[in-house]
Amino acid sequence: MSTEKRPPLDRARVADTALKLLNEVGLDGLSLRAIARELDVKAPALYWHFKDKQALLDEMATEMFRRMVAGTELDPSDTWRERLLKSNRGLRTALLGYRDGAKVYSGSRFTGLVHVEHMEETLRLFTDDGFTLAQAVRATSTSYLYTLGFVIEEQGVEPLPGERREGFDVAERARLMAGFPLSAAAGAEIFQDFERHFEEGLALVLAGIEKQYRPSGPAPSAPRA
Repeated sequence: MSTEKRPPLDRARVADTALKLLNEVGLDGLSLRAIARELDVKAPALYWHFKDKQALLDEMATEMFRRMVAGTELDPSDTWRERLLKSNRGLRTALLGYRDGAKVYSGSRFTGLVHVEHMEETLRLFTDDGFTLAQAVRATSTSYLYTLGFVIEEQGVEPLPGERREGFDVAERARLMAGFPLSAAAGAEIFQDFERHFEEGLALVLAGIEKQYRPSGPAPSAPRA
């Protein structure tokens, strides 16, 4: 029997192991039993920390957020457009770092108040610029849901950057749809160049926020890169 002293089993260690295993097996293959094997413990030991898989996913999503914002400072001089661009670009980048990262994040509940400082500052930025609180919430949540949904679909094609699932060959799709030329040509717009498509979609969301809530407001300023 090994006498090597292992770090204590706690929520942070379990979540970290689960995130590492996620990239190997994906969400469907991630189970408390598989995580226990990685940790070299019995599965019941994990139930002291997480009552079920969803509780673990909540902690994993929280840890993903911690890592995403670690060392970053919100710029109080941001316009609301700049803040939405930065936050949604950052979210997409963070989610793409994990196989099924967007699925883990979707529907999860943060296990602490790690997100509240960022949320408060962003909502204040909006309300200080004349948005009602309801409008600020709708604007931020709509852009967030766009990004989350986009990445779920993106990872359905490319589970990890540079890894493409079988069955998403654009040329083969076009050949099968030869009798439907517009649909055939649309494949390149749906299943390729995700970076450009994400940016175009995000710009549409921001334009919609501008038109809906600020129809007579000042002209949009050019966002900083």
